[in-house]
Amino acid sequence: MSAMQSGCGCSCGGNAGPKIIFACSGCADVGELADQAARKLTRDGAGKMACLAGISGRISGIVKSSQAAQSILAIDGCPLDCTRKTLEIAGLAKVNHLRLSDLGFEKGKTEVSASSIASVISKAMIYL
Repeated sequence: MSAMQSGCGCSCGGNAGPKIIFACSGCADVGELADQAARKLTRDGAGKMACLAGISGRISGIVKSSQAAQSILAIDGCPLDCTRKTLEIAGLAKVNHLRLSDLGFEKGKTEVSASSIASVISKAMIYL
């Protein structure tokens, strides 16, 4: 299955103006929660998860897809805001931002479960 078939927005093909989701995929539990919520939003058709490392690496297809996005959602696990800052450095200024620690999720104390993923998704839908 190709990246586009799986719903991962890792190339410049497809519909113009997608809703793109970038997530922290850091080593903490809140990073895992951000990542799993973004993947579920993609599976549910709410938007297309794209590769944040591709933005950092200046992969042209990923950057161009992001520049053409109808909307961009950055989901960060903690106040370091790595996802939002990475997008800003790449020149993507119109970014909706969701920080999981603002929702009460704490590093080292968060269970990544269907319930916690659903909670993040309900908040994320406001921005998509």
